[in-house]
Amino acid sequence: MKRSPYFLICLFVLFKAYAQEQQIKIVVEEIPNRLAFYAVNENDQAFDVKLTISGTNFRQSRATPRFTRVPAISKVHMKTIILMRGKKPNYTYDLEVNDSLSKRALRKSAEKIKIKPKKQIVVYVPKSCLNCDSLINPLNEGPYKFTFYELGEQPEIAEQLNRSLANSIVLDSLETPIVNLGGRLYTKIETYDELIEALEEE
Repeated sequence: MKRSPYFLICLFVLFKAYAQEQQIKIVVEEIPNRLAFYAVNENDQAFDVKLTISGTNFRQSRATPRFTRVPAISKVHMKTIILMRGKKPNYTYDLEVNDSLSKRALRKSAEKIKIKPKKQIVVYVPKSCLNCDSLINPLNEGPYKFTFYELGEQPEIAEQLNRSLANSIVLDSLETPIVNLGGRLYTKIETYDELIEALEEE
């Protein structure tokens, strides 16, 4: 069946609206006699978020819910409910997300989080690596999840890596890390900026 341009535009708008709803996740954490609700923003832009909780077998503040600023790549506490002893809470919540930031939005302390990058990041650190800290330290402080291996302490991984490189490089002689981005090996990435540039390549 032939689709009209109008239909395709509507479908795009609906998809975009659905994606908008997924931009903030609500995570519920159990603490003694309470449930804490957090907004988790895994995007590189901030949002204003309002969380409204309704249900039974718990108590909560009677204050009217307000929009709260959730910065990029962060986690913010939104609300805590108090559970009624001996009863299982039954709740639903309504989430409003706004990308038009307001000066009136509440500002709360935000916890920086780690997110999954576009491509998996694995860093292999040779024994004689002199420049690895210039990459590892920014990765530790940055937003992306990553894995790293010290080849001197894990010879079996060094052997696998040697096979992947067809024994073309003497690992013990390398003074730079080996980086695996989504299955592709790089031997000349020395800085965080170079890694991010490679990460963004299609």
